[in-house]
Amino acid sequence: MELLHNAVRAYAWGSRTAIAELLGKEVPTPHPEAELWMGAHPGDPSRVVAPDGGSRSLLDLLADDPEGQLGARCADRWGSRLPFLLKVLAADEPLSLQAHPSAEQAANGFAAEDAAGVPIDSPIRNYKDPSAKPELICALTEFHALAGFRDPLRTAVLLRSLDAPDFAPYGELLAAQPDDSGLRALFTTLITLPQTTLDLLLPQVLDACVLHVKEHGEFDLECRTILELGEAYPGDAGVLAALLLNRIVLQPGDAIYLPAGNLHAYLHGTGVEILANSDNVLRCGLTPKHVDVPELMRVLDFGFGDMPVQTGVETSPGLWMYRTPCPEFELSRIEVGPSSSTGDVRVDHTGPQILLCTRGRARVTTGRQSLVLDRGQSVWLSAQDPAAVISADIDTQLFRATAGVE
Repeated sequence: MELLHNAVRAYAWGSRTAIAELLGKEVPTPHPEAELWMGAHPGDPSRVVAPDGGSRSLLDLLADDPEGQLGARCADRWGSRLPFLLKVLAADEPLSLQAHPSAEQAANGFAAEDAAGVPIDSPIRNYKDPSAKPELICALTEFHALAGFRDPLRTAVLLRSLDAPDFAPYGELLAAQPDDSGLRALFTTLITLPQTTLDLLLPQVLDACVLHVKEHGEFDLECRTILELGEAYPGDAGVLAALLLNRIVLQPGDAIYLPAGNLHAYLHGTGVEILANSDNVLRCGLTPKHVDVPELMRVLDFGFGDMPVQTGVETSPGLWMYRTPCPEFELSRIEVGPSSSTGDVRVDHTGPQILLCTRGRARVTTGRQSLVLDRGQSVWLSAQDPAAVISADIDTQLFRATAGVE
């Protein structure tokens, strides 16, 4: 069991306060801080801190002893690669509208781009690796997102409520075919509109959203979102595509799972995110980055309906698991302290684990070894470590990342 030193990633959409406050640093920061990475991603691996204060890359630790660190089952499937990446994500501005491929799609896409000679660092490369990238986000604060296609019957009502004459025919396309095929047809039409047409339609749609909000229409939150996106990304087709998606507000402890093909965008808030250790992103809009429409259409899932929101299932005293079908990862939330009736919390796993303290202060004990985790600190537990016992004198929250169980 070793403490981790983790990288903070700075992106323009990040927060100047959320991650710094978690880490006990001065706020506001000079630049936005968007993500805190915990894991063995080659781009910014965590460093394992030795008792003498020295450190080494978690990547190197895994390469030297994959079976000892990851366990036989995990090492047999993933080699020396840690299959998950744990993050704290802090968004003050909307992220790009995007989807991720399945394992088969990623493997085929990666091979095709390799065969075509597209450099791995090319800005037009879609596939950085041959792996899937499912993910799950659990809110630490109120967290706002767009995720998955709304029921087309409901979307047709929304579109008809907007007084935008030149946009009305597009809404009627969906009203005439309110199913996955209708969604696909309308979505494809919107994201391939010529810029001259977008420049005509977007101001009308934004004006209609302003009117809808002023009149306290039933789609107030959806219209406010479109206005926010329109201001952040003027002239972007993704603003219109966002009209088709579920608008979600998560409370702390709520989570959504985003499987392959799910179109989504995080809008605002701080959360703990766990994802497969991959860089594969197919962007749709709300970004100046490369958008490959044909490849995006190959990946997207046009199934529709409300996004299931999880609150966690208490699988043992003090431990709530967020269930997914992913072999790459599993996320659990741990609550321990005076307000808990469970006492100390015991966690065990046959593979690797990362524990992150998000509130309070925890003591983690494995056998004869004991470490104190302050808020914002995390610890690496190898497959060889004994079961961990977590105790706290104040109300404390941790998150546990592990490999999934097939």
